[in-house]
Amino acid sequence: MDNGIFVLRNYGKVKINIKPIMKEKNITRNKLSVLTGATYNVINRYYNSDISRIDLDVLARICYVLDCDVADILEYER
Repeated sequence: MDNGIFVLRNYGKVKINIKPIMKEKNITRNKLSVLTGATYNVINRYYNSDISRIDLDVLARICYVLDCDVADILEYER
């Protein structure tokens, strides 16, 4: 039992996996940016799964444009 204030644990991570959906629907990052109203840089970070905090509004717009569910985009890895 660790009585320390902070215990470092590996909880895994959540990956954003929109590349295959975008490829299937033939939508580029630029087009997704225009259709969602998000900047290219924001879409690029989602595309590369380089997000530390997810904006639920942007995620909802991505799901709407790609016609998919959140579960199709987010993937948990242990």
